[in-house]
Amino acid sequence: MNHVVEVYDRENVTCVELEVPNMPNLFLFVTDGMLVDTGAKSYETQIIPFLKEASFDVVALTHSHEDHTGTAPWIQENLNIPIYISPLGNDICSQFAPYPKYRHEIWGKREPFKPLPISDTIHSRKKEWKVLHTPGHAKDHIALLNKETGTLFTGDLFVAPKTKVIMRSESVPQIMASIRKVLTHDFGPMFCCHAGYIQDGKLKMQQKLDYLENLCGEVTNL
Repeated sequence: MNHVVEVYDRENVTCVELEVPNMPNLFLFVTDGMLVDTGAKSYETQIIPFLKEASFDVVALTHSHEDHTGTAPWIQENLNIPIYISPLGNDICSQFAPYPKYRHEIWGKREPFKPLPISDTIHSRKKEWKVLHTPGHAKDHIALLNKETGTLFTGDLFVAPKTKVIMRSESVPQIMASIRKVLTHDFGPMFCCHAGYIQDGKLKMQQKLDYLENLCGEVTNL
């Protein structure tokens, strides 16, 4: 399967966009020497040339899902760059493709690797990033915020203003609580691993919370 790869810069962040047929596109990001998420195993042949040329010396994973960790084993084996994830994701990453067959077909079979546990902050070359625990989509999900620039990496917390499909393992109430937590912070540009660069990030995140709250209200009334 051929995937279109586009690389462009927004707000001092290099965005790598991969086309996913019949689904939202997939993104990984590099900023200030930090790679945020690594894409899927099924895209490895398209991603590796970028990884070889890109300048980064630390990797931060927003969560352990295979479309975010797929090329992490290659990075660990070939580039010897430290990879960090929430401690809640370490066991999942140590397993070979621990997810259903239909996801193997879409994202490939992610090989085991051994990331390091992330703490309350992580440092790129010149910046400090606050690590926000944001479960709901995954138990180990985190967001990364630089308070100086207001830049926020949201993993899969946002994706779209209106949620249309969820997995059985997801929790909408937890997602809502995580969004509320993020909204207590000041941020502007938001980088989502399926929606890409969003200039008015806080407004869009508030819109998603409003939608989910209205939906929950309708469910309760019915």
